[in-house]
Amino acid sequence: MCTVTYIPAKEGVFLVSNRDEKHFRSDALFPESYKFPSGEIVFPKDADAGGTWIAMHENGNAIVFLNGGLEAHTPEPPYRKSRGMILLDLIDADSPSEEFNMVNLNAIEPFTAVVWDHSRLYECIWDGEQKHFVEKDNNLPHIWSSVTLYEETTRSRRRQWFDEWLAKNPAPELNNILDFHQFSGDGDMYNSLLMNRDGYVFTVSITGMQLAKTRGEMVYLDVKNSRRSFFEVRFNQSTPVGQR
Repeated sequence: MCTVTYIPAKEGVFLVSNRDEKHFRSDALFPESYKFPSGEIVFPKDADAGGTWIAMHENGNAIVFLNGGLEAHTPEPPYRKSRGMILLDLIDADSPSEEFNMVNLNAIEPFTAVVWDHSRLYECIWDGEQKHFVEKDNNLPHIWSSVTLYEETTRSRRRQWFDEWLAKNPAPELNNILDFHQFSGDGDMYNSLLMNRDGYVFTVSITGMQLAKTRGEMVYLDVKNSRRSFFEVRFNQSTPVGQR
């Protein structure tokens, strides 16, 4: 929930997320397809709270969360509902971006949602008091870093790494982008994309999605346990085509 990139491609788009978590959090469950009122949704499940930080719907929509809104905040639990469950509420709607603008977020911890909604890209921020809603240019690449972990100087440096990498990789495939999320940085493990802060907070997984017109792919790298999974979905059909 802490670093997200969006990259447009010839056929569809890529959305990739690094999940940075505290050492005591349980390992997430590998991506599976779950039946919801609106259809099948594929996501890795948070084993503690039951929600997720990234999901892909069989209708072609997708969503990724980052911790925090516009600036770092001090958590004030108890919250009414986990952010991971809010994500599932949004992706279960026909239009996640419209649902964001309608849903009650009082007593919900701040978050940033990157939303792919019927081939349009939105940044949806809840700062704990107000919603901030912006449509992003879906023809341009973007990178987000969580404000709860990274100060603006670090976020700016990460944007520079991203721009430099894109200049050398103008037409990347999903595996290339996963490599960027694993190996980019300047040797500072506190702030590299694959980060580790003295074993207390560190990158536990990387999830990549490729969203094309008729199909989607989700690759899940369990960095903590050196495992990998793959899930493929045919959009606009009632069931995913399979997993391997």
